[in-house]
Amino acid sequence: MTKATVAAIVTQSDDKPDIILLTKRHVRPFQGCWCLPGGHIDVGETALAAVIREVAEETGLSFSNPHFLDYSDEIFPEYNFHAVALAFSGFGTGKPELMPDEVEEIAWFSLEEALALPLAFNHLQILQRYAEHRAH
Repeated sequence: MTKATVAAIVTQSDDKPDIILLTKRHVRPFQGCWCLPGGHIDVGETALAAVIREVAEETGLSFSNPHFLDYSDEIFPEYNFHAVALAFSGFGTGKPELMPDEVEEIAWFSLEEALALPLAFNHLQILQRYAEHRAH
């Protein structure tokens, strides 16, 4: 069955939209790869509530002013994984805190650096759409 997930493009502020936060996954699939903070939407939870919760759980940050950006079909038969990821952008407040159950590293990257990394799931496509949206 297809799952619904969320992904967050977390920036430092509205003034710095090209500096984004990535996490390095500590769990499968894509263990050891960089990705956007995010995860599964719980039963009875809205996508907006899920993205705020996931950012807090994975980074310790509050996700402020989230805006829906786009969606991505994430179909990976090799992992028996099929999800629809709803991507949001907003800014993180507070100090990033490593949550070692799911995340092994947290770091800020320029958008250009992030686009050059091998990213988990379809997060490269999500960041490419974000970059296109920023250009308009």
